[in-house]
Amino acid sequence: MSQHVAVLMGGLSSERSVSLRSGEACAKALEAEGFQVTRVDVGRDVATVLTALKPDVALNALHGPGGEDGAIQGLLEVLRIPYTHSGVLASALAANKDKAKVVMAAAGVPVPSGKTVTRFEAAKAHVLPPPYVLKPVSEGSSYGVFIVKTGCSHPPQELLRTDWSHGDMMLAETFVAGRELTCAVLGDRALGVTEINSVSSEWYDFDSKYKPGGSIHELPAKIKENIYLNIQELALKAHKALGCRGISRTDFRYDDTPGGTGELVVLEVNTQPGMTETSLAPEMAAHAGMTFGELVKWMVRDASCDR
Repeated sequence: MSQHVAVLMGGLSSERSVSLRSGEACAKALEAEGFQVTRVDVGRDVATVLTALKPDVALNALHGPGGEDGAIQGLLEVLRIPYTHSGVLASALAANKDKAKVVMAAAGVPVPSGKTVTRFEAAKAHVLPPPYVLKPVSEGSSYGVFIVKTGCSHPPQELLRTDWSHGDMMLAETFVAGRELTCAVLGDRALGVTEINSVSSEWYDFDSKYKPGGSIHELPAKIKENIYLNIQELALKAHKALGCRGISRTDFRYDDTPGGTGELVVLEVNTQPGMTETSLAPEMAAHAGMTFGELVKWMVRDASCDR
């Protein structure tokens, strides 16, 4: 009898549409690999739904708050349903960008300098000398991110909008010029390093990430071999420092601009990297010789409780 996998997708966060695409891609691949699959569009009744379903494994394809911050992971622990990706603590830690930075820095992972402020403070006056980046402490997919450029007279006033939905705490970080690079970790090994060049905007925003043709992924990245290896080492170190499991993806900035600092920093670790047709982690797995079907099968085989 084939293993029954509940693919958790959709959900209640602002990243619902992306999660539905990730979930559907995983569900189709698992069915092709011979698994019995139930697609679960996660709502507030998810505990009741899963209790009735009694799946052998939950493949977590959720993105954003509720799906990658330890919440659904805690529920799956209570229900004792083995699940994919990181556990409760690692998920909660990685989803809180300022706390994750403290832990990574203590483990010797270079991170950008900066500080945590409220969105009201950030809107009132420059909290760092421009250029700098403002981003919500606990959001994903580049929601609510602003790059405050040199010469900008005032900080972004959008932070004061009454319909602002990305939380009140913001992380302000020194802007690091140069290349956008990323590296996935699968289990205990780092995969290839990808350089991301945005086509539709100046930086790797939501449209660049998820719209077909929004960005160009260069894999392997054309950087010096020692930098390439250093990125792989740091991705693995960050993954371990936060206690991640399964697959994660770590984002970097590398300043190799003429006259630049040569700085290489970790921006964040994604414990629920996208699994859509334009996603980076499946591309890196393919570069390492794994089909998409083999990747999702590996994730299901790796699932457990007490992660």
